[in-house]
Amino acid sequence: MFDAIDAAIVRELQNDARLPNKDLAARVNVAPSTCLVRVRALRERGVITGCHAEVDLGALGRPLQAIVAVRIRPHTRAVVRRFGDYVLSLPETIAASNVAGPDDFLVHVAVTDAAHLQQLLLDGFTTRKEVAELHTNLLFDHRRKHEVPPTAEVIS
Repeated sequence: MFDAIDAAIVRELQNDARLPNKDLAARVNVAPSTCLVRVRALRERGVITGCHAEVDLGALGRPLQAIVAVRIRPHTRAVVRRFGDYVLSLPETIAASNVAGPDDFLVHVAVTDAAHLQQLLLDGFTTRKEVAELHTNLLFDHRRKHEVPPTAEVIS
């Protein structure tokens, strides 16, 4: 069961996950005790899966971002799992997605400069025997939508 109050709680927490329960309750127009119970239920049901701090990658010394499209061979469950685990272990990796289409993975990386990117591609990707092909796209701007509303079908 997911109703309009749950949707409002999720919306508010997507905008500010550090919002105190008292303030969250006021924003969604429920009692603080009710709000606490609902937030706990949303976590238990897996709707809220975690909270994190957004960081400025440039301030962390990684101003250059790229999406690396990777095709792997052989395309088996074991190879896909191992490669996905491997790319997530790289300190430069921000996110990795196993995708359908001409490529098997899209890997979002953040590095210090072009030389660092070249080193990562040559030493971190092309040395892997399962990597058949790479395509790299530099990101000039990366923005993330913070609020993702539920579909109308989810809200009862």
